[in-house]
Amino acid sequence: MVDSVDYISTRDSSRTPAKFTDILLGGLAPDGGLYLPAEYPQISDDQLTRWRTLLADKGYAALAAEVLKLFIDDIPAEDLEAIAARAYTTPKFAHEDIVPVTELENGVWIGHLSEGPTAAFKDMAMQLLGELFEYELARRGETLNILGATSGDTGSSAEYAMRGRKGIRVFMLTPAGRMTPFQQAQMFGLDDPNIFNIALDGVFDDCQDVVKAVSADADFKRDNRIGAVNSINWARLMAQVVYYISSWLRITESNGQKVSFSVPTGNFGDVCAGHIARQMGLPIDRLIVATNENDVLDEFFRTGDYRPRPADETLATSSPSMDISRASNFERFVFDLVGRDAGRIADYFGVQVRNGGFSLADDQAFPAATDPAGFGFASGRSTHADRVATIRDTFERLGVMLDPHTADGVKVARDWRDRIDTPIVCLETALPVKFAGTIEEATGRQPETPERFADVLDAERHVTDLPNDAETVKKFIVDSIRTTEV
Repeated sequence: MVDSVDYISTRDSSRTPAKFTDILLGGLAPDGGLYLPAEYPQISDDQLTRWRTLLADKGYAALAAEVLKLFIDDIPAEDLEAIAARAYTTPKFAHEDIVPVTELENGVWIGHLSEGPTAAFKDMAMQLLGELFEYELARRGETLNILGATSGDTGSSAEYAMRGRKGIRVFMLTPAGRMTPFQQAQMFGLDDPNIFNIALDGVFDDCQDVVKAVSADADFKRDNRIGAVNSINWARLMAQVVYYISSWLRITESNGQKVSFSVPTGNFGDVCAGHIARQMGLPIDRLIVATNENDVLDEFFRTGDYRPRPADETLATSSPSMDISRASNFERFVFDLVGRDAGRIADYFGVQVRNGGFSLADDQAFPAATDPAGFGFASGRSTHADRVATIRDTFERLGVMLDPHTADGVKVARDWRDRIDTPIVCLETALPVKFAGTIEEATGRQPETPERFADVLDAERHVTDLPNDAETVKKFIVDSIRTTEV
């Protein structure tokens, strides 16, 4: 166990510290900022050597427990080991490695993050959050009402992780009509009394804005015990750091080797975990941001301009989980990029983003964003035609079927392969079964449905339609709390 681990808000110039279990249940900081460790723990060469043996001998859960101990000093070490062991088990995860890594082709690998109960990478964090929430709520004798927003996979992963857990309700906002039939069926087919699905009249960014508006109402949040599972919750990113480490360990033979990662992303959560792993000292060469047509993040890393789009300019694409134009986790990276200047972050994300965005193009900090010796980011964009062509090629030539998001990541990885000297691990987003329409367009056939999902589309739907209005959502939450026991 480390001596002391404190957390600070990206917008708190006073650096007021908080402890892990406090921010676990709270989500956003009171000032609207996002929590990060006051200092990133550092991974030594000796630790990497020990972890290589640990992963080989005892598996992913044992490695996860060791990483958690670096970030948490207010839960006993033995309890963290038990929590990790419950979160990462088979058959909850379909593969005994939890996150297997396979070579797709020369220079490009796939990190398989979709072996969990909802066939999406979000399970990697959500299964851990479910255990952490239930543990801490029981320790405190409290309840929690989780409010989240999903563009596709976060919702089902959260609901499957939290369903039936004592002391927890889940209120999940979805953009009405914007998810695939399989994604909707996974969520809306649950009839657990502690799960509440809300279809909001808007796009994902509208859902996220409502979550932030509710969370910003300090009195409402306190009185109704509102918590978060979206990637604004630090514990999500902490859990995701683990699979960067495990993937690096699985494809290297010595600690001197570097690996790059291509990460399909819209909300900057998955790749932000890679940024944190790199800051901790994991030998990562490049972090390649792969976007779809909603290319706000690609534009930033090419130009230094961060220009979030309004809802009516956010395109509905065939990689819908990335149909996001305001990247919630991007604030964490910019905080590090500008030397952890909380005042600048409060201005950028609290003021300027609401007025169209900001530019760091002429800022002396910006070159470090893409400098391999600095933060090491690269980026690229993939279109519908690109992802269909990639899915078709990998299936016909390599016998591997990719989901559309992972195809975006592979396309961009291929674009960068000749410009860097390290192997690239493309992080998988989901299994192809969740995006059957695009798979059929690309390959002429339906994706295989794993046996555990055979009956998903037949379940009765349980969902409430609401307007895009934070006050209406608040009323629904209050009414639901009054009428359901957990």
